[in-house]
Amino acid sequence: MNLAVLTLEEAILRFGRKKRNGRRVVFTNGCFDLLHPGHIRGLELARALGDVLIVGLNSDASVRQLKGEGRPVISALERAEILAALESVDAVVIFDNLTPREAIAGLLPDVLVKGGDWPGDRIVGREEVEAAGGRVVSIPVVPGYSTTAILQKIRQGARASRAES
Repeated sequence: MNLAVLTLEEAILRFGRKKRNGRRVVFTNGCFDLLHPGHIRGLELARALGDVLIVGLNSDASVRQLKGEGRPVISALERAEILAALESVDAVVIFDNLTPREAIAGLLPDVLVKGGDWPGDRIVGREEVEAAGGRVVSIPVVPGYSTTAILQKIRQGARASRAES
């Protein structure tokens, strides 16, 4: 496993409040099932807000619960490996729950980042981060990119090509 793919405990030991040495830790999360330019731009924006970017990644079971049968397309370990290979990402933590609240409460990042499609009052971990003196930042969603839309195009294309043969 990639050294940047950590358990929550390893992430806390490496990036917890007592280990930061003045570095600003940023946390964001998602399913990242099919990585697309919208994801890349969002991760780069998040990374620019601090010195370390930790990405919370939904496990396969939690993606299935959130997105339905047939998802994820790519397994959690493979998604984590892809994310960890990105220059903007310092560490990836896979979580099993539907939300990353436990990871956020354990890490208490200086900055919690979520896409602008999430209303501010519904951002999980907001209370914990702000109570610890951190801030929550909503970044703009890059229009035209959606894993669900990409998968629909693939499935429609697959049906169309079968019909043509």
